[in-house]
This record gives sequence, C-alpha cells and structure tokens, in this order.
Amino acid sequence: MRTDLLSTVRNLGILAHVDAGKTTVTERFLYLTGATHRRGEVHDGTTVTDFDPQERDRGITIFAAAVSCVWDGHRINLIDTPGHVDFSDEVERSLRVLDGAIAVFDGVAGVEPQSESVWRRADRHGVPRIAFVNKLDRAGADLDAAVASIRARLHPAPLVVQLPIGREDGFTGVVDLLRMRALVWHAGRGSYEECPVPGELLAEARRRRERLAESVAELHAGALEEFAAEPELSAETLAAALRDLTLSGAGLVVLCGSAYRDRGIEPLLDAVVSYLPSPLDVPPVRDVHDGRARAADPAAPLAALVFKVAATPTGRLTYVRLYAGTLRKGDTVLDAGTGRTERVGRILRVQADRHREVDLATAGDIVALVGVKAAGTGATLCAPAAPLLLEPPAVTEPVVSVAVEARRGGDAERLASALARLVEEDPSLAVRTDGETGQTLLSGMGELHLEVAVEKIRRAHGIEVGVGRPQVAFRETVVRGVSGLLYRHVKQEGGAGQFAHVVIDVDPLDDDARDGGDGFVFASTVTGGRVPREYVRAVEAGCRDALAAGPLGGHPVTGLRVTLTDGATHPKDSSELAFRTAGRLALREALRSCVMALLEPVVEVTVTVPADAAGGVLGDLAARRGRITGSTARGGTVVIVATVPLAEVFGYATRLRSRTQGRGTFTGRPAGHAPVPSGSPVH
Repeated sequence: MRTDLLSTVRNLGILAHVDAGKTTVTERFLYLTGATHRRGEVHDGTTVTDFDPQERDRGITIFAAAVSCVWDGHRINLIDTPGHVDFSDEVERSLRVLDGAIAVFDGVAGVEPQSESVWRRADRHGVPRIAFVNKLDRAGADLDAAVASIRARLHPAPLVVQLPIGREDGFTGVVDLLRMRALVWHAGRGSYEECPVPGELLAEARRRRERLAESVAELHAGALEEFAAEPELSAETLAAALRDLTLSGAGLVVLCGSAYRDRGIEPLLDAVVSYLPSPLDVPPVRDVHDGRARAADPAAPLAALVFKVAATPTGRLTYVRLYAGTLRKGDTVLDAGTGRTERVGRILRVQADRHREVDLATAGDIVALVGVKAAGTGATLCAPAAPLLLEPPAVTEPVVSVAVEARRGGDAERLASALARLVEEDPSLAVRTDGETGQTLLSGMGELHLEVAVEKIRRAHGIEVGVGRPQVAFRETVVRGVSGLLYRHVKQEGGAGQFAHVVIDVDPLDDDARDGGDGFVFASTVTGGRVPREYVRAVEAGCRDALAAGPLGGHPVTGLRVTLTDGATHPKDSSELAFRTAGRLALREALRSCVMALLEPVVEVTVTVPADAAGGVLGDLAARRGRITGSTARGGTVVIVATVPLAEVFGYATRLRSRTQGRGTFTGRPAGHAPVPSGSPVH
C-alpha cells in the first residue's frame, strides 16, 4: 500500500454498554457494504462477529472480533468489542490498536455504567470518537435526553448533526443538519430516500443548525472566521471543522438511528469516513525506552503490536496491528521484548471466524498471523535490523478466584494445558496453585468471566471440571505507620559476607497518590552518599518484594509510602543483594509494627427495578453491606446506585430476579477497594 492510500483506511472499534446495539450496528455495516449478503441478528444467533457458541447462547459479545468492509472507496477495519464489565480487558486490548471509535448509546437509557467505563478507557488512549444514539424506535427513546446524559456524565462537547423524524414507532428518518435535507427509510426498501425537510420540522431544523454552527464556531478558529463574516456556515466548512474537532477530542459528533430497523446506518458510515482518523492522522508510535518514533509508512522498518492470541482447531492465530513497514509471508521478525525471532508462515485477512490468505500486509493493516509460536499478547514484532519496543496494553489485576479441578483423575494434565492456553489467549485470567491447600485457582475479572472460561474448557477440550465457590482478592493497607525503623542485615559465612544497614519510615498514602499509581511510593532522603544510588534502588526493589504478603493474612499490601532516611555500608561486604534483602526484611518488620487494615474489592452496581419493588431491593442491598449513593425515579422504575462488596454480589442476579418477578436488572463495574468492617465475617 502506498503512503497516500493510507488516508483511505479506518481502524475503528464499536464501544458501548452491554445490549446497546454494538453487534447489530456491526452487522448492518457488513450488510450495507456488501461484505455479507444477509442481515445477522443477535436474537437468532446468526451474527458474523458473535460466532462463538457461548456468545450465541448468552446473546452477548464476549470476545472482540475483527471484520473488514469497504465503503465509498475506504477500507474499514472494525473491531466489535464486548459490553459486559467482566470483559473490559478485551476492550482495553482493542483500544490499544484502534485509531478511532464509535460510541453507541441506548436512546432510552443514555449513558450507562459500562458506557462510562469504556469512554474513560478511550480517553486514556486518546482515541477520537463519534457517537451514535441507537434504538430511537423504542418506547421512551429521546435523543435530547441521551445527549444531555453524554454532556453531564462524559463531559465532551456534543455536536448533534441530525434531527430525528418521528418518535418511537413513528421514527422513520433523520434531518441532515449540515446539508438541510431529509433522509427517510421506508420499510422493505434497501436504502434511504433523500427529500426536502418536512415543513413541520423546518423551523426546528434551522434552529438546531444555528445552534450547531455556534457551538462549532466557539471551538474552531477557522469556523469562527467564516461565522463572523458570513450569514451562516457552509456545509463544507462545518464538515471540515467537525473533523478537526473530532481528531483533537474537542468535540463529539452525534448521530442517531435504529440499527435493528436499518435506519441511520449509511450516514453513520459516511461519518466514519468523514470524521474519524486514518493511520496518517494519528501520532507515530514510539519506543518505550528512548522515545524513537516510527511513522505510518509501508517503506519504513516493520513495527507491529500483538493485541490478541487465539487458539483455533487449525492452529494458533496471532492478531497484530501493523504501525509501520510491510510484512510478507515467510518473513522473519523479532519479538523485541524477548529477543527471539519468529517466522511468519501465513498472513490472513480476518472476517470474524473466517479468514482469507494474503501475501503481504502493510502499515495500517489489522491481520492474523500463522506460524508465530511464542509471541504473546502485548509483544512487539519488528524488523530484526531495526528493533523497536512498543508499550503493551495494560492488564487489569484479577479480583475473583475459583478453585478448579478435573473430575476424572486422568484429565489433570490436560486441565493444566487447557488453563495455560486460556491464560495465553486472555491475559486478564491468572492461574496459580494455593500453597496451603494445593488447589488450582483460576482468577478473573468477575463471576461471568470465570463461568465463560470454565465452560470453554468443557466445550473446547472435553474436560469435566469441578468448580469451587468464588473467592475475592483481598488487600492489606497501612492505617498508621512507623518512623525510624532500623534494620541491620549482617551475614558472614566465610569469604565475602553481606552487610546492609537501613532506616525507613512507613506512612499511609493519601487518596490522590493511591489513584495516580500502583499504591506504593518509595522515596529517599539520605544525604552525603551514606547509601549509594544503586543500593537505594536495591532497597526499593526489596520493599516491593515485601509487598507480596502482608501481616494480617498474607494478602498483597497497597497504599503506603516508604522513605529511606538513613543507612550505612561496609567497604567489602555491602552489595545490591544485601540491600535488597535488608529492604525486604525491614519493611516486613515495619508492617508488623504498623496499624493495618484489610481491604476488599467493591463494585458500583446500578439496579433498575419497578417502583413497587424498590423498598425490598434497598433492604437487600443494605443486608449485603451496600452503601446507597443515588436513587432516581424514571417512568415507573427506580434506578438505584450503590457500592457493594464484590463478595456480596455473587449470585445477586438470581436473587434480584426472584425479588422482582424477573423485572429487575443490574450492572456493576469495579470501584477499587474499601476497608472491611471489623465486625464482618470476612475480617
């Protein structure tokens, strides 16, 4: 691909809360662009991207799926991401390799909890977005209310470029405010009809276009000049300004429609082409060590990031995003993180679970590789002669664990192999052996996450697995610290010995410091060279070693600051090993002298129930040690927001359904850790 053709590529994802319509939007994209010849439906289990049997059984997206289509001369590489909070790391890995995104919102519910969560993740990655307010054909759908929730909860500047024609069942089309035309979809027809704006909407459309022009002029200098000189902004000026505002993140273009009824999809595809970035519009990738840049150029040395690994019946597939260079079948590439070389056997253009072999891939492509044996998720594949290491996707620490065992004694080795393959495919899963009980523990992001993983072992590997009760990952933290703790490490066993003398202070971190890092801060106030700099680093490493097990119950320790205030060395016996050992043992001793607290993971749950069941639900949440943070009445229902310990949420969906005769729903998202009350049974 020539560099100039990169401008016709769009790498984007679809982000939203579960059941907002992401997969349906993806299916309509594929159908309208001719990539498929029939509309896939979630409720029928016929979608292209939800191809896994568990996804079709559960009716939700679990695994990110990549597809590709062509619209108006532009290649759109699209990743349909999960909406359930338990699979948020799958979204994280996708966002790491995307240039842009479509945020889909339910026209009735507006911004929902997971919508907000994935929005914040996209903010961290600097991914430009446009918004699509879906399901405007549903009872209670309201574009203005949805936009108000976007403004209030996500804080962008919404720039609404369409006006709905009709409401709820009568929703038939939209008014394009840039070009002041109506786009109407008729049942049974394959495309929209362009016609003049209906007379009853003309005044409202003009008012909204003026408001759009004013909002754009406030944010864009070029549009402001024309706005001051001309009676109104032209459609061309508005479109150019909207693209600039989208790329900079200063504004959010908002469109609307009903994906299920095929209304509003063609304008959304046009908006993808017009406003979202090409690989040439995003900053060049940089080496994590020295900041060397590599631009999106097919002629540059290769730089690609592995964002997904999948085991298929035909072998291992390694999904990569190429940022620079050209990759050909048979090439040898370097795994920059490990220093190993890999040979690329085949290159596949991906269409969910179907693949088409190609001879080469270039900068801007998202493809799957066959033959790469060891490179895992987050690995950088680059030209051996021009190594470059890219920042890998972040991995969230698991919060829930279950004990798993093979029901048949002969399956123990097969189970170990299946678990290793699961962790390779999904780094947010972890497997370890309990040192006391010898049980194999599988850890993940939530109850559903673990259910899906265990079911995958049963279906894909034919292993009958026994599962224990889920356990949460506790933490320990410092409530009141100690000062001036002295520790002297002396070891002499013939020959060179070990000597290290350290004095440390331990203090709890304030909330801002906890939020901004990994929960541990190390500092040194030693002066006069009493402890050389390399030994200070060794003391920090030793302190980090000590964080693995706290004094209350052997749980990881977080939320503390350690300050090295003094120390001493020996001219012959001091070494980095001695000071690392001293740091580890000194912090262990200090923690035993501190006032410590046990922390448990908590989740923010949003419960939607009929008004007549709200009292019982509130009482049940209180019994689960929940703290109510908000309650809103909405059209005969009550939306309750509460912070609840994760351990108390297990099985809550079943309990809620029984309390509300199946009419109640809830969603949850991680909200960090909170102290366990002293009277709690888990303390």
